[in-house]
Amino acid sequence: MSGLGAAMGPPGWRPGSSSSSGGGGEIFLPEETRPAAPVDFLQELPSYKSALRRRAAAGATQERRAAPQGSVRLRGAEARGPEQEGDELPARPAREYSLSIAEKRNIRDCEQVDIKYLSGWKQWKRTSSKSMKKVLNYVKEWLSYLELWRHDIHSIEGKFGTGIQSYFSFLRFLVLLNFIIFILMFSFVTLPAVISKYGIFNSSFTKISPKNIEPYCTVYNPSGNKGLVYFYTYLKDLFSGTGFLEVTSLFYGYYMIDAAWFSVLRYNFPLAYLLATFAYLALSLLWIIKRSVEGFKQNLVYSEDQFQSYCNKIFAGWDFCITDPNAARLKHRSLLYELQRDLEEERLRQKIADRTTKEKLRIYTLRTFINIIVFAVLSVCFYSIFKATAFSQANSDGISIMSFQANLLVQYLPSVVITLANFIAPQIFWFLIRFEDYSPVFEIRLTLMRCVFVRLANIGVLLFSLFSSISCTTDECEACGYSYKLYPCWESDVGQEMYKLMIFDFFIIIAVTLFLDFPRKLLVTHCSCKPVQWCGLPEFGISDNVLDIIYGQTICWIGTFFSPLLPAVATIKYFIIFYIKKISLIHTCKPAARPIRASSSNFFFLVVLLLGLILALIPLGISIAHIPSSKACGPFRNFNTSWAVVPDTILEFPVSLQQVLRGIASEAFAVPFFVVICLVMFYCIALAGAHKRMVQQLREQLVLGNRDKLFLIRKITEAQRNP
Repeated sequence: MSGLGAAMGPPGWRPGSSSSSGGGGEIFLPEETRPAAPVDFLQELPSYKSALRRRAAAGATQERRAAPQGSVRLRGAEARGPEQEGDELPARPAREYSLSIAEKRNIRDCEQVDIKYLSGWKQWKRTSSKSMKKVLNYVKEWLSYLELWRHDIHSIEGKFGTGIQSYFSFLRFLVLLNFIIFILMFSFVTLPAVISKYGIFNSSFTKISPKNIEPYCTVYNPSGNKGLVYFYTYLKDLFSGTGFLEVTSLFYGYYMIDAAWFSVLRYNFPLAYLLATFAYLALSLLWIIKRSVEGFKQNLVYSEDQFQSYCNKIFAGWDFCITDPNAARLKHRSLLYELQRDLEEERLRQKIADRTTKEKLRIYTLRTFINIIVFAVLSVCFYSIFKATAFSQANSDGISIMSFQANLLVQYLPSVVITLANFIAPQIFWFLIRFEDYSPVFEIRLTLMRCVFVRLANIGVLLFSLFSSISCTTDECEACGYSYKLYPCWESDVGQEMYKLMIFDFFIIIAVTLFLDFPRKLLVTHCSCKPVQWCGLPEFGISDNVLDIIYGQTICWIGTFFSPLLPAVATIKYFIIFYIKKISLIHTCKPAARPIRASSSNFFFLVVLLLGLILALIPLGISIAHIPSSKACGPFRNFNTSWAVVPDTILEFPVSLQQVLRGIASEAFAVPFFVVICLVMFYCIALAGAHKRMVQQLREQLVLGNRDKLFLIRKITEAQRNP
C-alpha cells in the first residue's frame, strides 16, 4: 500500500478525516498523528512534492496567525521563503504560493513591512529591480504593437482558426528572414562596393588583372542597352534580368573589385563576399532550428500515445479563437473527420493484421507498380527540364531583338516547364495514392513528400543542367576551366535563372488568384447551375500554399550568392503575396474541410523548409568549391575557385596562428574530436533512453494509482450505503 498512499495524496491522508489545513482545501490529520512517509519511488513525483509544498505553506500560515503582532520581521521572513545568505535572490512572488487570495494579501503586506528592516543598499536594489521589470514589460508591450501584420494575423486566427493562421505566421517569418538576409548582404557586399566605386567617404578600390590566364578568358561585355531601344526591351530585361539589369548591383558580374580602401583600412572584398554567404546560410539554419524545437516537442507529445490523441480531440480539440459561424461549422466537421479518420486507421490496422499471404502479395505488387509509374513521371519531368534548359541556353542569344514574344518565351522556357511539372506531377500523385491502400494520414504525408521532392528536385535538375553546360570537358574549355564562350560570366547567368524562376513563380500566384479563384467565386455566387454549385468555392489548401513559398525560398537561398540583392526581391514578393492570399482567403476561398493541426503543421513547414535549405547547400557548395570561378567578372577572378580565397587569406596570418589552424584542420585533431563527439552523442542517446523508461514507469504508476483510487472510492461508497 506504499504506492497507494503516494498515489492518493500526501502521507497521513485518510478518507473521511476532518482536520482542515486552511491552505488549498486539502484534508489532513494533525502533524503528530501522521505516519512516517515511506521512502518510495513515487515520492519523486512532482505531484507529491507539490503536496509537500502546499502543506509547508499551510503550516507557515497557521504559525503566522498564532505569532504575536510585534514579530513583523519574522513574519516577513517566513513569507519570503528560503533565501540564500545575503538576500542575493529576489523575494518569491506571492502568486507562486498555493494559498487563498486573503493569505496572499497578508504575505504581500508582510513583505512591504519587512522592507523597512533592510539596509539602504538592499532597499534600493529591490526598488530598482521592480522598476526595471516594469520598464521592460512596458517596452515589450510597446514593441508588440510594432510586430508586422499583428492585427491582420489575429483577425485571420479569429475567423478561420489557428491552422490557417499558422500559414500566415510562417509567411511573416520568411519575410523577416529575407529582410535580415538582405540587410546582411547589402551591408557587407553591396554597400562597400558602391561606396568604393564612387569614392564616397574618402574611399577607393583596387582591381587586379588575373595572372597566367589567357586574355580571351577575361573578356566580358554585358548586354546592357545602348542607344535608342524599344520600350518593350526594358520589359523583357525587367522580367529576364538581362540588358540594363545585368550591369547593376543585382547580379554577381557587377562586383569587379578586389579590395576596398576606407582611408587607411583595407576591406578584403572577396573574403567578405564569401563570409557573408556563409553567414546568411548559418543564420537561416539556426533560426529554423530555433523555431522548430517547440513544434517538435508538441508533435512528439501529440504522437506519443493514440489514447492521448483521442482525449486531445474530444476534450481539448476545439479552437476557441474561432468567432466566425461558418469557420466554427468547418472546425466542427474537421473534428468529426479526425475522429472518423482515427477510427478508420484502427480498422485499417486490424485489416492489415488479418491480411493473408495472397492479399499481401497483391498489395505489394500493386504498390511496386505504382512506384514505377511515379518514378517514370519524375523521369519525364527531369528530362523535360534538362532539355528545356539546354535549348534555352543555346538559343537565347540567337533570336532577333525584334521578336519580343519569342525571345521572352525562350528565356522563360525552363521556368515554364518547371511550373508545369510542379502542377501536373502532384495531381498524378494524388490520383495514384488511392490505389496503394495506405492509412489516410500516411496517404497525405507520402503524397506531400512526393510533391516536396518533385518541386525541390526540379530546381536541382535545372542547376545540374546549367553546371553541366558550364563545366564542359572539351579542349575549348581547358584554357579557362569552363565554357567561356557561352558563359563569360557564368555566375551572373545562374543568378538570372534564379531571378527568372522567382519572378515567374510570383506571376503564377497572381494569375491563379485573378483568373481562376475570382471567376470561380463569381460563378458560384451568381450561377445556380448544379455543376457549378457542385464544384463550389476553392479550398484554401495550407500544405499546397506552404510548398509554393518554400519552393520560392529555396530559389532565394541558392540565388543569393549569384545575385546578392535577390533577398530584397523575395521580401517584396512575399510582402505582396501576404495581401493576395489574405484577400483570396476572405473573398474567394473557404478553409479546407480537412485542416491539419497547427502545432504539427508548423513543425512540418519547418522540416520541409530545412530540406530546402539542405538542397540549397549542395549546389552552392559545388559552385564555391568545385567549379572554376569566372575570370572575366566577380571578386574571385584571381582565384581558381571561390573557396581559394580562404587559404590565401590564411597565408597572410602570423606563422603561429597558421600552425594552430593547420593543427585544427589536421587528422591528429579531427580523429580525437570525432571520438569525443561520438561519446557525447552516445551519452545523450543513453540519457534519453533512461528518461523515456522513467516516463514509462511513471505512467504505469499513475495508472495503478488511478485504479487504487477507484477501488477506494467504491469501498467508501459501499461503506456509506451499508453502515
